[in-house]
Amino acid sequence: MVTRYVALLRAVNVGGRFIKMDRLRRLLEQLGLARVETFIGSGNVTFESRSRDPKRLEARISRHLKQALGYDVATFVRTRAEIAAVARYRAFRDVPAGGGVYVGFFPAPLGRKAARAARALNTDVEQFRVRGRELYWFYRVRSMEMLTSLAQLERTLGLRGTFRTANTVRRLAAKYPPPEG
Repeated sequence: MVTRYVALLRAVNVGGRFIKMDRLRRLLEQLGLARVETFIGSGNVTFESRSRDPKRLEARISRHLKQALGYDVATFVRTRAEIAAVARYRAFRDVPAGGGVYVGFFPAPLGRKAARAARALNTDVEQFRVRGRELYWFYRVRSMEMLTSLAQLERTLGLRGTFRTANTVRRLAAKYPPPEG
């Protein structure tokens, strides 16, 4: 049986490292992944695989991209159902105009220690919530005015992740809904 996955790639088309989406598709096809599609040029890739092991897929994709591109590309694989659940989850009740929510995807459930560390960063401007392998980051100001940097957040949690806006996650879920059943 074939499963459709979403791979969220870190360090794609940011920080001076750019890759064209057609090349990224070809690189993943070289791994035997099928029906590879990219979604907005920021490291969101869907594909089909017979593999039932998302962790193994993450490792294979990351290793292959490092070899091809010459730098680490942390990879976080989720099923369509997992992406839909993240899109549906509302960690924060009201998001005012000018504010927003980022979703951080991590390799493993963050646990109580990481959740406490994230909550310790809460301010009037930013709030953090952990749920499973995801961290939800609410901000009341423009992203350029945020108090917490991605690097600081990762140091606090002790894990590397990749972040998407909640809107991007909702768009991914709408474009690639989980199968009925």
